[in-house]
Amino acid sequence: MNLNTVIFDMDGLLIDSEPYWQEAAVEVLDQFDIALTMEQYHLTTGLRTKEWLEHWFQHFAIDMSHANSTGEAIVNKAIQKIKENGKAMPGVHHILSYFKENNFKIGLATSSPPPLIEIVVDKLKIRDFFQAWSSADILPHSKPHPEVYINCAEKLGSSPLECICFEDSFNGMISAKAARMKCVVVPTPELYHEAKWGAADLKLKNLNEWKGEFVES
Repeated sequence: MNLNTVIFDMDGLLIDSEPYWQEAAVEVLDQFDIALTMEQYHLTTGLRTKEWLEHWFQHFAIDMSHANSTGEAIVNKAIQKIKENGKAMPGVHHILSYFKENNFKIGLATSSPPPLIEIVVDKLKIRDFFQAWSSADILPHSKPHPEVYINCAEKLGSSPLECICFEDSFNGMISAKAARMKCVVVPTPELYHEAKWGAADLKLKNLNEWKGEFVES
């Protein structure tokens, strides 16, 4: 099948929100004397907050009865920080314009909650590029499960085999590949040279590196 649909992750790919998610997590988890290393934080990037907390609460043997209130606090802090300080990642308008001009259906598939999607698309002035978006926050499964990508493709009326996805996290890449979609990864600079990105169809340093001939190849 020909590629005619593109689906983007959001956090860390379209907007520089990951530092603010991390700040929110550090501030909230401090009450439990939890301090994650950067390596630990990157390990769980791409998960929705529920699974993220379950992982680290189990790892540090924290009572799960605190999980719901802690998760809400992290999400609320992160949303406020991103709303106030978030900026577009390099190449966002370049790549969205490319796919719009080439008549691709454009979607967004993220682990973040719908209120943050609304904030981001308006803050970056990119709402009109998207025909559909899907939030794993309100679906039964989150990345690395493929459900959020499959759900977005269904909303766009596309087969997974017609889709190319853009991701910045390992869990997101696994999600896209499990959905049987092509996947372009744009890792953070400190993770760019790791071998784990070998499962992707293409690796870029930023979205400005995207060229039309990549679709053909």
